[in-house]
Amino acid sequence: MTKVITPSVSPVRKRRMAPLEPVSPTMKWVLGTGFFVLFVVIWSTVTLGGFVSPTFLASPMTMVREGITLFTEYDFLHDIGMTVWRVMGGFILASIVAVPLGIAMGAWKPVEAFFEPFVSFCRYLPASAFIPLLILWAGVGETQKLLVIYIGSVFQITLMVAVTVGGARKDLVEAAYTLGASNTGIVRRVLIPGAAPGIAETLRLVLGWAWTYVIVAELIGSSSGIGHMITDSQALLNTGQIIFGIIVIGLIGLVSDFIFKTINRRMFEWSTL
Repeated sequence: MTKVITPSVSPVRKRRMAPLEPVSPTMKWVLGTGFFVLFVVIWSTVTLGGFVSPTFLASPMTMVREGITLFTEYDFLHDIGMTVWRVMGGFILASIVAVPLGIAMGAWKPVEAFFEPFVSFCRYLPASAFIPLLILWAGVGETQKLLVIYIGSVFQITLMVAVTVGGARKDLVEAAYTLGASNTGIVRRVLIPGAAPGIAETLRLVLGWAWTYVIVAELIGSSSGIGHMITDSQALLNTGQIIFGIIVIGLIGLVSDFIFKTINRRMFEWSTL
């Protein structure tokens, strides 16, 4: 009787630092937190060690102290509220216009041929370049700041939504036609549901860009907002307040991004985004 020898199968060992190898959620938090700790340590060493003058770069402790002063003496919470309101107001206005237009451009090629050259042209124009004109047209009030964010966001959203909708799978469209769907039904029942996760991801990304536009808008002719505080602090050479304002912007953006991601994940659980 012949003895059959079966080869032993060795367990697959986990490859460390391999390309595209995922890490655990715990390790993500550890690595992410570790970077910030390392950054603060280097920052403290450079400033407290006397390598950089406090006039040019405040230490972390000075920055925290100046931040407390902003909240207790200068009503910084009101500035934060005004900046958040401007970002969301301009972003929502841009989304109301850009999302339907982008869907129309992605679904109907004649609409895309009509709008795409102008939208592509405007996409490369910096929103800050419009500020002098917007001040002439709308003054230095809230309308001007909302329009800066609107101009900086609307063309980006339009093109990105158009690309997302236009990239729909042709086989799904043909299958819908085979089942008797109309042209309008194709858009409502195939293109929009298929592109919805991508559209939501586009809005999340452009919201981050909107935060850069609001600071530019608040640097000129503003009496409130985080950008206004940064400008005043620059005139006083108070780098602690400037850094604190920048960090606050980053934290608010991080929170809004996390909220957007959570909403998208719950709304589109079937998507891989």
